[in-house]
Amino acid sequence: MRTIYDSRLLLVDDNVELCRMLTDMLRREGFSNAAAANSCREAMRHFTADGRLAVGSGDYLVPDLVILDINLPDGDGFSLMQEIRLLSQVPVLFLSARDEDNDRLMGLGLGADDYITKPFLPRELLLRITAILKRTYFPHFRAETQKEEGMLRLGRKTVDFNAGTVSDGQESMALTAKELAILKKLWENRGNIVTFDILCNTVWGDEYFGYENTLMVHIRRLREKIEENPSSPQWLLTVRGLGYKLAKENGNEKLV
Repeated sequence: MRTIYDSRLLLVDDNVELCRMLTDMLRREGFSNAAAANSCREAMRHFTADGRLAVGSGDYLVPDLVILDINLPDGDGFSLMQEIRLLSQVPVLFLSARDEDNDRLMGLGLGADDYITKPFLPRELLLRITAILKRTYFPHFRAETQKEEGMLRLGRKTVDFNAGTVSDGQESMALTAKELAILKKLWENRGNIVTFDILCNTVWGDEYFGYENTLMVHIRRLREKIEENPSSPQWLLTVRGLGYKLAKENGNEKLV
């Protein structure tokens, strides 16, 4: 991939007209390698037929990003993503009419990079696609280069920033890339408030419009991993109306 616009995009949605509209929009914006599938079966063919994605002229190319609906005629997007994960770590953006928290949590919990609900602004979708591609394939677009960190102990939990895990001495849980980025930013400013805008910018870059609700989902998931009681957090604290902060050392925290 030479530029962002060389990225190969696969849109999976059973709405044929929506697929046509979005692929046309993406191509007009410069993403000439945009293709669509209207079912789970058709989508999986793109990953199993020599591991390549059919695009336009009949050439076969590996997808760089999957834009995935949840409701499909022969299954659901969650199960499809799990199947895709057996073959590829390609980034996934859910695009769905289902806006329930449980659906959003399910998608993000499976490791999706983003979740947008219908109806949506085509411009917002384009910005989010671009942001994912920048984070995944073009790290030089990031405003800051994150420094290497060691380990952070929060009570009985130990965060290993380099391995991207949280351990309580018996069980180890993996942090997603976004959870890790949020926790790093809070740790860099521990004891101080980090605003919603700063956290969103850290995770999603300059095109972070509309990510506030998604940030709340990631915070909830992060608390489930680092807090003894996620419903009554001691470490990752909400500062109402402003943002979040990571509590300072209280005798149980130690940076190694």
